[in-house]
Amino acid sequence: MTEQAHHLSPEQAAQFFKDMEAEGEPEVEFNPGIASRIASKTVAAGVLIHDSNGRILFVTPVYKPYPEIPGGIVDANESPYLALQREIREELGIALNVGNLLVVDWTPMHGVWRDSLQFIFDGGTLSPRSIEQIELPRDELKTFEFRALDEVRNLLKPSFHRRLHEANSAKADGRTRYLDFGRPV
Repeated sequence: MTEQAHHLSPEQAAQFFKDMEAEGEPEVEFNPGIASRIASKTVAAGVLIHDSNGRILFVTPVYKPYPEIPGGIVDANESPYLALQREIREELGIALNVGNLLVVDWTPMHGVWRDSLQFIFDGGTLSPRSIEQIELPRDELKTFEFRALDEVRNLLKPSFHRRLHEANSAKADGRTRYLDFGRPV
């Protein structure tokens, strides 16, 4: 149980342990072995951050040829929201108040990658001072830049471009969206 609370503040950890206690004893497998046969999905969380001109913050990983938004894979027993907060600290080195969930997108298995759930949260608008404070981990990220979504269309996978477009729309109208492969359902 302490593994799940690893990235929590003391207050969050205390609430987590109360919630776990309230759940009671773990459920017994009524059909032995069924839990190990249930499919698993990759889960990732990213953040949509803008500058004062409405451009999106993109980072370029050292291990990929195309830009991404800050974020990453959710660890086992870690919530997408807490994973995102961890990734922001690790990737940008700044404190950021993460806002509302904008998009949940299911992506199908493709090549070696399992199907996944992609969460995008609102990271607000960074001031010029906050932008100056960004410190990238050079072993993970090559660059960061703010670009208009249409400027990077040809650099992104089509489903990722659709996801970001929908995230921008969700931010504008305040309505969270569920997507399948970047398309509203």
